[in-house]
Amino acid sequence: MNLSFFDQFLSPIMMGIPLMSLALLLPWLLILKPMHLWLGNRLTTLQSWFFGMFTKQLMLPINLKGHNWSLLLASLMMFLITLNLLGLLPYTFTPTTQLSLNLGLAIPLWLATVLTGLRNQPTVAFGHMLPEGTPTLLIPVLIIIETISLFIRPLALGVRLTANLTAGHLLIQLISTAILVLMPLMPMMSLLMMIMLFLLTLLEIAVAMIQAYVFVLLLSLYLQENV
Repeated sequence: MNLSFFDQFLSPIMMGIPLMSLALLLPWLLILKPMHLWLGNRLTTLQSWFFGMFTKQLMLPINLKGHNWSLLLASLMMFLITLNLLGLLPYTFTPTTQLSLNLGLAIPLWLATVLTGLRNQPTVAFGHMLPEGTPTLLIPVLIIIETISLFIRPLALGVRLTANLTAGHLLIQLISTAILVLMPLMPMMSLLMMIMLFLLTLLEIAVAMIQAYVFVLLLSLYLQENV
């Protein structure tokens, strides 16, 4: 029984072909494309307003050199939000519950920020490894600790997104299974659990959006240190 709960996180395969690519590509069709008209509809206006506000808040603490990342970070934010929200629909697959995908996004982007810092300001980039005024005896220890923390950053990015979404999906499935079991035996209890499931679903919608924002926000903070 416990193994069946984790079957929802297996990558779907049809006729021997993994459907992971479809799960990643099809959500882009739901994103509205900009129109070459003076006036658009309400959806395109809302989307433009959202991208403008998000990009403004994200790029505000970053200098002009880092503004070249605005398109990439905004696209990544919309991509993760779309995947996370679509994964809450019944009979759907959530690619962001796969650690391989999240690490595949986190490691290259994190490495790009580090290489940007090493290219533009190598002294400042290496200066993060050793705070100013450190006692001589603690210098080797702090350098090792800061180096380990630097390489843990992409792992923390991927694991955080995977763990939060996986925990939410598991909890929803556990409560829904309990509702089906208790419905003929204890109708009032199942009704209360339905209300709990509805509130949990609202919470998971918020978590899906917040985790996408946190993922991109942490990348912007790493970028801020290196530009």
